[in-house]
Amino acid sequence: MSESIAPSAYETWRASPLGSITERVEMRLALEMAGPLAGKRVLDVGTGDGTYAIEAASRGATVVALDSSQAMLAAAQVRAKKRGVCLELRAGMVEDLPFKTASFDVIIAVTVLCFVRDVESAFDELSRVLVPGGRLVIGELGRWSVWAAKRRIQSFGRQTLWSTAHFWTAGELRRRLIAAGLQVEAVHGAVYFPPVASVARVMAPLETVLSNLGTPGAAFLCAVGRKVS
Repeated sequence: MSESIAPSAYETWRASPLGSITERVEMRLALEMAGPLAGKRVLDVGTGDGTYAIEAASRGATVVALDSSQAMLAAAQVRAKKRGVCLELRAGMVEDLPFKTASFDVIIAVTVLCFVRDVESAFDELSRVLVPGGRLVIGELGRWSVWAAKRRIQSFGRQTLWSTAHFWTAGELRRRLIAAGLQVEAVHGAVYFPPVASVARVMAPLETVLSNLGTPGAAFLCAVGRKVS
């Protein structure tokens, strides 16, 4: 996804009221499901301009940030320096990760697999570079949400970023994790509010409660798989 948009698009989204709320809600869930990161070796796949990588590093992890876009990696480096953390930046694709087997304790892959054509290879590679007992955190676009419906409508009859995106279900994520040899620990949802800033402000404090009710309606799905020792 990073190659099709500029780093400034991330910055603009993050600076908007809706983007700020949405990113905060998604990150809270993903990092909560990742567990304690201090002292862990973490890979952030499809890092974009480094949001998750920087946060993981600030929590005491040794972080490798991977992206296919050099522009995104450069932006991530600038943001990391401003935050006062260090990242190892690598160019590469999730379908062919440039790392040895069993290299990472935790892998974070947020809004990456929705744009990958060879999903099976991507999951196999993510599993391969995990250490036994390691944790893979997948954050993806939920299929049954107002956000997904809006993106489909916007793409109807014309080419947009979302034209080729795959919107996931909780069941699909579970099956993919299992097929890659991972034990599914949990699948939760977030971003139950519609893409309207005023509504997001009201509903965001209720996200924890809504997440416990199930994934239907969630624009963001987060699944965790653990590599069996």
